[in-house]
Amino acid sequence: MKRLEGNRILVTGAASGIGQATALRLLDEGAAVVAADIAADGLDKTRAQAGEAGVGERLTTLEMNVGDERSVVDGVQSAVATLGGLDSVVNAAGMLRAAHTDQMTTDLWNQIIGVNLTGTFLVVREALPTLLSNARSAVVNFSSTSASFAHPYMAAYAASKGGVQSFTHALALEYAKQGLRAVCVAPGSIKSGITDATGGFIPPDADWALFGRLSPIMPTTEESSGAPMAAPSAVAGVIAMLVSDDGAFITGTEIRIDGGTHA
Repeated sequence: MKRLEGNRILVTGAASGIGQATALRLLDEGAAVVAADIAADGLDKTRAQAGEAGVGERLTTLEMNVGDERSVVDGVQSAVATLGGLDSVVNAAGMLRAAHTDQMTTDLWNQIIGVNLTGTFLVVREALPTLLSNARSAVVNFSSTSASFAHPYMAAYAASKGGVQSFTHALALEYAKQGLRAVCVAPGSIKSGITDATGGFIPPDADWALFGRLSPIMPTTEESSGAPMAAPSAVAGVIAMLVSDDGAFITGTEIRIDGGTHA
């Protein structure tokens, strides 16, 4: 299925996990993609996988740090120049750290908010003029199940993702008349670089019983940090739908993709 033939899409966080799977899925559906990330080695792997799939000629990789305003300004300009415009932006870049809230430093709090929330804002801000030059365009931002359901030791992460969710609602209303759609995906129990590293960030004295309510009810195929997970492709397919004409009447909402964890 080539739903995205001729579409020009910027995907951040595309060096691993869900962002990488999304970039590859969009390429498979016919889009031209700029895959951006701070991790050059991961981008090399994305490029290699695209080449193996026979879609590498429509992929451009770009080193960009969403936590740095200058990097975002330059990076989005480069993506627009490379693609000759933008039809959609997928903001998959993010970070997760865990700590007891009473022990969290201001620096760590600000780092998480800066990457997840401010980084999403910066990419959207810089892309908006180009997106709004189209009659129809889309932004897909990454929230998380933690924005609506309790995830222990992750207060800053949850706050950042709740902010992304609220930001996306405002964006959808503000620019609907110009043809822009803005949607969140809210993944949970999806294997990614973030989930693989989570176990190492949980405080040593954590009460692991608190995580008992965070398991999917659907069968899973992966494991990450000792927990059952789905493959990143479970989210990538939803994003491909959202940026295509199949998602043309979806905006100002979030789609939870968690295998029924919070059913």
